[in-house]
Amino acid sequence: MTTPLPSWTPTTHDAAITEFARWCAAHRAAPAAVEQDYRELWEWSVAQPSAFWSAIADYFGIVSGLQRPTVHTSDPMPGTRWFPGVTVNYVERLFRDRATDDIALIDVAEPQAGAAFPVRRFTWSRLRGEVAAFAAALRSFGVRPGDRVVGYLPNIAETVVAFLGTASIGAVWASCGQEYSPQAAANRFGQLEPVVLVTADGYRFGGREHPRHDEAEELRGLLPTVRYSVQISRLGIRPPSWRVITWDQVLSGNHQLAPAVVEFSHPLWVLFSSGTTGQPKGIVHGHGGILLEHSKALALHNGLKPGEVFLWYTTPSWMVWNYLVSGLLTGCTIVCYDGSTTHPGPDVLWGLAARTGATFFGTSPGHLAASAKARLRPGRTHDLGVLRAIGSSGSPLPAAANAWVAEHVRPDVQVMSISGGTDIVSAFAGSAPTLPVWPGELSAPCLGVALDAWDHDGKPVRDRPGELVVTRPMPSMPVHFWNDPGDRRYRDSYFSTYRGVWRHGDWITITDRGSVIVHGRSDATLNRNGVRMGSGDIYQVVESLPEVAEALVIGAEQPDGDYWMPMFVRTSSGVSLDDPLRDRIRSAIRVGLSPLHVPDDIVSVSGIPHTRTGKKLEVPVKRVLQGAEPDSVADHGSVDDPGLLAWFAHYRERRKSLLGAHAPFVGPASVVMPDDSGEPR
Repeated sequence: MTTPLPSWTPTTHDAAITEFARWCAAHRAAPAAVEQDYRELWEWSVAQPSAFWSAIADYFGIVSGLQRPTVHTSDPMPGTRWFPGVTVNYVERLFRDRATDDIALIDVAEPQAGAAFPVRRFTWSRLRGEVAAFAAALRSFGVRPGDRVVGYLPNIAETVVAFLGTASIGAVWASCGQEYSPQAAANRFGQLEPVVLVTADGYRFGGREHPRHDEAEELRGLLPTVRYSVQISRLGIRPPSWRVITWDQVLSGNHQLAPAVVEFSHPLWVLFSSGTTGQPKGIVHGHGGILLEHSKALALHNGLKPGEVFLWYTTPSWMVWNYLVSGLLTGCTIVCYDGSTTHPGPDVLWGLAARTGATFFGTSPGHLAASAKARLRPGRTHDLGVLRAIGSSGSPLPAAANAWVAEHVRPDVQVMSISGGTDIVSAFAGSAPTLPVWPGELSAPCLGVALDAWDHDGKPVRDRPGELVVTRPMPSMPVHFWNDPGDRRYRDSYFSTYRGVWRHGDWITITDRGSVIVHGRSDATLNRNGVRMGSGDIYQVVESLPEVAEALVIGAEQPDGDYWMPMFVRTSSGVSLDDPLRDRIRSAIRVGLSPLHVPDDIVSVSGIPHTRTGKKLEVPVKRVLQGAEPDSVADHGSVDDPGLLAWFAHYRERRKSLLGAHAPFVGPASVVMPDDSGEPR
């Protein structure tokens, strides 16, 4: 494999991760080499997990020095238990030693027509007071440790307050954004049997108001265990006083924050799987595990600290929201933005980063690609002088994004792509301030993550794709799944392929220099003539074409044993998918990858279906094209546009009628296929 040149290199090793390494060498018997070499530090962190995670707990003040605990039990995954007998509270640690007048949170809402962006700033003192008030209200409602409180809310300051107030008394939090239908939200929350529901009367998005008061009432009706409902006013819709308690009523009075002491593994929050393989699974994470993981990830890998501003565009439906809130653990200022990425213009997030003085701006590969296609020059049009890093998550980052950031933002801004998931609420692999960044790659496995790439036989592979596995436990792995006796679903999800080893379901390459390339989901891996290919590699080439807005490619085994690999393309505005464009797409793939990657068909579609967190539904589409009905392949509440799955079923039937129900696959030049309208082209 040819070694590419880095797109970014560190100019100093004077970073928090270096200070931590020095401290470990001095206090935890780590090898002296960890001070100067990230690889040495990582090797120590996975070879000596007890020493490493004990160091994290001590360094960040998570476990009291008076407690001399066992770091973890010797039970194999998923039975490993961390710091048994130790007590903590996420909220107590978050507010400890904070300067009361510093800004903890900046809340920004989408503006109404012609108005400025509404901005609210919360000092640590104000945030603490509101969290204390919400916690007191919960106690007055009779909420006890272990009870569930759920939020049907936008990404606003009140959502953070409600979560922190819930966690402070030992109750369990779960949330989703109001873009979800009431039934989709109930599919998640109903499993938890919540006692309190927190909602908003609506939100503004894309220049329009979206009232959700009626939907909130419908959701409450679908949750029979809810005893109290609290409503936040965003649009000024007054609720019936006998049905809900207003946010102003909740915040009345003066209260002192008194976080409850809970067991290390006591549930902090429940996050939900995407729901593309059945009912969304409730993934439970504990106070202590999240404190360890997020302190490590945000302070050491992301380099966040007091005085920095942390902005990541997200929604409460996505694990990145939880990650964003945990930025408060580092003492930095977090930014909650409730609005569109394209209104009032395509540069809204860049303007927001400038306006808030963001030092770390998190976004997605899709947003960076859209910025490039819109010919934005944010480094020239916005004051981004304090920006030092751009985070990227949600899908593999194309190599071209690094060059675009260097040219049109600033060459010294580090692009920190990460790959992880809801399962651990963090990253398996990513970057660090002391590591080079290679285009299209993640710099290294994260500290404490025993990451490897394995073949079908469970043997490590290098410089070629393999299954992403984690061979040693991590403290932020789920405590358990909700309503999963005997951990059956938990074990089936991660441990059914390799006994005692976490298989995540991603397909990666670990290079000989230790960087990581993510090719996409392994269950969506393309396998043509025995050669396995990642769909992400194809997207990087095709979606760099200005005529292509988005593409989806799948490989479907046919009943006669043939292998069919179609590509579905949503073109840019005003562009038609004609034969010359198909030829340009094939040529780009042939030159940029190989002739083997060229699809059998290139078909025009009006849209690509995604989860509500933005991931393409490759596997559900594959199953529909192989004969499954759309209702059986995904929870429709998890899909941004369920009607698109129905289109693929129609396409399947049209193709079958043209080819014959049992006919072998015929090449694209031999048959007329329907376009996105369902009519022959």
